[in-house]
Amino acid sequence: MAALILFGVFTLLMLIGTPIAFCLGAASFAAILYMGLPPLVIFQQMNSGMSVFTLLAIPFFIYAGDLMVRGGIAQRIVNFAGSLVGHVRGGLGQVNIAASTLFGGISGSAVAEAAAVGGLMIPQMKARGYGADYAVNVTSMAALIALLLPPSHNMIIYSISAGGKISIADLFTAGIIPGLLFALTLMVTAYIVARRRGYPTEPFPGLRRVGWFFANSLPGLLLIAIIFGGVRSGIFTATESSCIAVVYALLVTLFIYRQLNWNAFVQATLGAVRTTAMVLLIIGTAASFAWLMAYLRIPAQMIAWMGAVSENPIVILLLINLLLLLLGTFMDMGPTIIIATPIFLPVAMHYGVDPVHFGVIMILNLGIGLNTPPVGAVQFVACAVARISVWQAMRSVWPFYAASLIVLALVTYVPALSLWLPGVFK
Repeated sequence: MAALILFGVFTLLMLIGTPIAFCLGAASFAAILYMGLPPLVIFQQMNSGMSVFTLLAIPFFIYAGDLMVRGGIAQRIVNFAGSLVGHVRGGLGQVNIAASTLFGGISGSAVAEAAAVGGLMIPQMKARGYGADYAVNVTSMAALIALLLPPSHNMIIYSISAGGKISIADLFTAGIIPGLLFALTLMVTAYIVARRRGYPTEPFPGLRRVGWFFANSLPGLLLIAIIFGGVRSGIFTATESSCIAVVYALLVTLFIYRQLNWNAFVQATLGAVRTTAMVLLIIGTAASFAWLMAYLRIPAQMIAWMGAVSENPIVILLLINLLLLLLGTFMDMGPTIIIATPIFLPVAMHYGVDPVHFGVIMILNLGIGLNTPPVGAVQFVACAVARISVWQAMRSVWPFYAASLIVLALVTYVPALSLWLPGVFK
C-alpha cells in the first residue's frame, strides 16, 4: 500500500501540472506519513542527496557552457562546422548536427545546446527556405548528442545514483562512440529528408577558409581535449575539470575573443545560479523518493517480476527500454535517472549487463524523452526559438525518432560500442 501511495500521489500531482520537485517531495511525505516514519527522514535524505561533492561539477559545467555561448565560442564552432559540411545536401541541417557534436563536447547539456546552436542556426535555416519543423527537429535531436559526450552532466548524476561506484571517466569514455554514431545517423536522416524536400546546399568555401575557421575555433575546441584528457588520465577529477572549464572559458572569451562584456558575465552567472538551484532541489527530493523505493524493496520486486516474464537478457533489456521510454515521456531527465537507476540497474546487472554499458543505454533512452511531450524540454526550447508549436514539429519528427531508436537498439545489444573504448584506456 505504501508503494501505491508513493507512486499514486506522484502521478496525480504530475498530471495536474505540479513542478517535478514538489511531486517527488509531496509523494515521499505522503508515503512516510502512511508508514508512520518520522517526517525528518525526508529532509535527512534530501540533505544526503544534495551533499555530494561530485555534484559541484554540474553547476560549473553549466556556467562554463553559458560563458562560452555569450563569449562567442559557440558562434565560431558553428562557423567551423559550416565550412566542413555545409556543401552537403540540406547543408544547414548538416551544419546544425556537426556544430552540436562539437559544442556537445564542451557544454554537456542538451537544453543548453538546443538554446545555443538552435539560437544561431534555426533563424538562418528559416531565412534560407528550410521548413521551421525541419529546423526544430534537426536541432532538438542533435542536441541529444551532448548527453553522450563528455562532460555530460547526466552521466555524473547516474554515477552518483548508482552509489558513486561507477567511474565517471569510464562513463565519459563509453559515450563517445555511441555519440558519434548518433551524430552520423542523424546526418544521414537529415540528408534523406532534405533531399526529399529539395533543400539547398551551401557553397564549399575552400580548404584555406576551412583552415581559417578551424584556427579561429581552436581555442574553444581545445576545451574538449582539456576536459576529457585530464579526467581520463587522472590528472584531475570531473569536479576539478568543471572548475578548470570555467576558468578556461573566462580566459578565452575575455583575452582571446574579447567578446564577453560585463552584462553577459552577470547574466551567465545568474543563469548558472538559477539552474543550479533548480537542479539541486530536484536531486534532493528525488533522493528521498529513491530511498523510499529501496526501503520498500521495489528493486527486488522488479527483478522478481521481470524474472517471471522472461529469463532472456534480450527480452529484459527490451522491457527496461520500453519502461524508460515511457518514463522519459512524462518526467525530466535528472530526477528520472535518480529514481530509475536504483530500480533498473540491479535488474540489468542481475542479467549480466555492465553498469557502464547500462548507463549509456539509460542516458540515450531518457534523452529521447527530452524530445517527447508533455515534458519535452529540449523540443520546447527549439520550438520557442523557431516560434512554432510543438505539434507542428511533431508531425514530421518521425524519421528522426526512427533514427534515434535504431541507435538505441544498437547501443543496447552491441555492448562493444560502449565498452571497447573504456577498455582501451585500462
